[in-house]
Amino acid sequence: MDFQGIHDHLRLINAPGLLRADEPRAANPEDKKDKGRGGDAYLVVEADALASFLETCRDDERLSFEILADLTAVDPGKDDEDFWMIVQLLSVTLRHRLAIKALVPKDPGQIPSSSAVYRAAQWHERECAEMFGIEFTGHPDPRNILLPDDWPGSPLRKDYEFPTEYRGISCE
Repeated sequence: MDFQGIHDHLRLINAPGLLRADEPRAANPEDKKDKGRGGDAYLVVEADALASFLETCRDDERLSFEILADLTAVDPGKDDEDFWMIVQLLSVTLRHRLAIKALVPKDPGQIPSSSAVYRAAQWHERECAEMFGIEFTGHPDPRNILLPDDWPGSPLRKDYEFPTEYRGISCE
């Protein structure tokens, strides 16, 4: 099934949290600030409904997305109010894929965990938690996996200020 078919099916079954589709487009020649958008087409989903939406994508027999290939976050800018939570799903059985985007407010920076839907989400969410400071409520094991437990801040945020010293060791 192609992207449009997946989107149409999810709208038809009233998938929880589905807001809209965002497809690549050319720049508007009349608007000098509009650069267009390249990349994959993706579905935009409400952040609080992401886990329910993923469960629908996994369990619906016409979709059968049995693999969560990636879950990550993007901080689009220091002044932006939201993180972008990006999820990539794959159906090996039906040979199609889906990109999903959810806008997670930086304040408070919380989203329900998807680890009950896809076990692979556990590792991805742990990385996002420490690198972006996003809290995944209901996550079964929120320990750090990359940074020491007392590392100051979240290094992949655009407003992050790298420490000059850590535990008496210069970071410069």
